[in-house]
Amino acid sequence: MTSPQVRIPVGVVVERCKATSPWLDSVWRPVAVLCGLPDAAPWTALGTAEDAATFYLGAATIELYRTETDHYRANLVSGAPSVWVALRPTGVLPAYELFAVTADPSEGESFTQSGDDLVDTVPMPAAVRKIVEAFVAEHHVEQPIYRRERDRNGLQVAARGGLARKDREE
Repeated sequence: MTSPQVRIPVGVVVERCKATSPWLDSVWRPVAVLCGLPDAAPWTALGTAEDAATFYLGAATIELYRTETDHYRANLVSGAPSVWVALRPTGVLPAYELFAVTADPSEGESFTQSGDDLVDTVPMPAAVRKIVEAFVAEHHVEQPIYRRERDRNGLQVAARGGLARKDREE
């Protein structure tokens, strides 16, 4: 795989809420991505409320590739640019570890395929958005769509035999 052209360091904030289900004690979800790295250790408590607590989960890197500019552009023009955060269950405390963070919607969707990971979107911070917009402006190349023309002389539909090549009719 090619190496990324731009790396954006980010910090991830998660929230633990009391579950309403009798089978779970709590529910975790990513709530924010911070542009840059805060001066805090992973799993630093940021705030608590009656039924919720927020934590700085840790550092990650959003990697931008020239070949994916079409995906980044689609994310930017979606009306609500997002960052996908994937958390992987650890089976011990702390309950999750940071698996990946991306601005590519296709890659974000691919994180859901394992079935065990917790994947959610958070709003893209303005500073990250500016970096992604500049990257797309510099590297995006519109790819023409080539449609194959059908060889109308090479194929004939026979009345009863389906498709047959003309060169086999001789």
